Amino acid sequence: MGALEFGGAVEQEIAQWRAYLRHRQAIHAVDVEELEDHLRSQIASLVASGLAADEAFLVAVRRMGDLDGLSREFAVEHAERLWKQLVMVPGSAGAPGRAAYKEAVVVLGLACLAALAVKVPELFGRRLLGAGAAFYARNASLFVFPLLTGYFAWKRHLDARSRRWLIAPFLAAAIFANVFPFAPGGATEGLTALHVPIALWLAVGVAYAGGGWRLSARRMDFVRFSGECGIYYVLIALGGGVLTAFTLMMFEAIGLKVEWLAQGWLLPCGAAGAVLVAAWLVEAKQGVIENMAPVLTRVFTPLFTVLLLAFLATMAWTRSGINVARHLLIGFDLLLALVLGLLLYAASARDPEAPPDTFDGLQVLLVVSALIVDVVALAAVVARISEFGFSANKVAALGENVILLVNLGWSAWLYARFLRGDGSFAALERWQTAYLPVHAVWAGLVVVVFPPWFGYV
Repeated sequence: MGALEFGGAVEQEIAQWRAYLRHRQAIHAVDVEELEDHLRSQIASLVASGLAADEAFLVAVRRMGDLDGLSREFAVEHAERLWKQLVMVPGSAGAPGRAAYKEAVVVLGLACLAALAVKVPELFGRRLLGAGAAFYARNASLFVFPLLTGYFAWKRHLDARSRRWLIAPFLAAAIFANVFPFAPGGATEGLTALHVPIALWLAVGVAYAGGGWRLSARRMDFVRFSGECGIYYVLIALGGGVLTAFTLMMFEAIGLKVEWLAQGWLLPCGAAGAVLVAAWLVEAKQGVIENMAPVLTRVFTPLFTVLLLAFLATMAWTRSGINVARHLLIGFDLLLALVLGLLLYAASARDPEAPPDTFDGLQVLLVVSALIVDVVALAAVVARISEFGFSANKVAALGENVILLVNLGWSAWLYARFLRGDGSFAALERWQTAYLPVHAVWAGLVVVVFPPWFGYV
C-alpha cells in the first residue's frame, strides 16, 4: 500500500470500498491492493486540484467505473483463474483457498442431505409415484428450503437468536401442510402445495440478507439472487435431463430397463440437490454472471410486451372475456407474476442514478399492459363469484389478483413519475422490495386459513 493517507472519514469510505472488492470472487488480494493504490492516487490528484477529500473520493470512485463492471473486467482478464475456481483443481495456482473448499464441502453435503430427505418418507410407506404424490407435492419445499436457509445462516454468520426465528416458519409449514384432513384431489390441497414454497422463500431471503433484510439494497440483492438461481437451476435441470436420457439409453442397449432408477432416484433426488448447488454457484460466481440480468430483461421485456398487447387487442376485437377455469386462473396469475419478476429483475440490474431511456418506456408499457390484463382477469373472477358463489380457487385467485393489482398499479405510477422527471428510480426500487413480504403473507394465509374455511376440499 502506498504512503498516501487521508482523513478518518475518507479512510472509512476507502475501507468500505476495499471490503466490497474483496467480496468479489474475480478479484484477489493483490488486485485489490493495486486498485486501492490507483484510487488513492486519484484522490490525491483531485485534492491537489482543490477538491475536498470526501468529494475527491466520490469523483475518484466514479472515474474508476462501476464496481460490478470492474469485476467483470477482471473476470475476463483472469479467465484461467476463474475456471480453476469453478472446477476447483487442487494445488493449482489461483485455486480457491481453504474457506472456498470448506464452503464447497458444506454445500455438497447439504445437497446430499436434500437428496436423501426426498427418500426418507418412503421408509414410512409414502411412495413418490402413486398414493404419496400429494404428500410430496405439499412438502416438496420442506425437503430443500430449510437446508438452503441453513447454508445462508452459516455463511452469513447469523446469531443463535436469528437462527431460532428462522426455524419457526418451517415448523409451521410442516404442521399445516400435514395435519389437515385434505380431501383427496381437493382444491385446498393443491393450493397448499402451490403456496407453501412462496411463503417459505421469504425465510430463505431473510437468511440470505444476513441480518440486513430491512435494507432495500439487501432485498434487491435477494431478488437478483432469486432470478440467477432460477437460471442456474434450469441449466442444471437440462443437463440432468440429458444425463438421465443417456443413462436409460445405455442400459437399454444391454437389455436392462432402469426407469425405476431414473424415476425413483435420479430425477427427484437430483431436483432437490440441484437447488443447493445452483444457490452456491450464484454465490460463488456472482461477479461473473451479473450481466445476465440486463441481457435477459432486455430480451424478454419486449417479447412479453408484444404478447400482452396482442392478447388485449385480440380480446377487444373478438369481444371475448377471460375463461375463469382453474388452470387458466393459475396461468394468468403466473403470467402476471412473471411480468412482475421481469420488472424486479430489470430494477436489480439498473443503475438508479441513470436517466430514463427507451427501455424504461418499454417497461412502463409492459407494466400498464399487465395492469389492464389483471383488471380484466379480476373482473372475470368477481363476475364468476357473484354468479356461482365462492370456492377456494376463486378466492385464492381473487386475493392474488388484488395483490398484483396494487403492486402493478403503484409501480406504473412511480415509473411514470420517474419518466417525467418528478420522481426517482430509487422510489420504485423501495416500493418493489418493501412489497415482497405481502406475497409471502398471503401465501401463508392460503396455507393456514383456506383448508378449514373451505372444508378441506
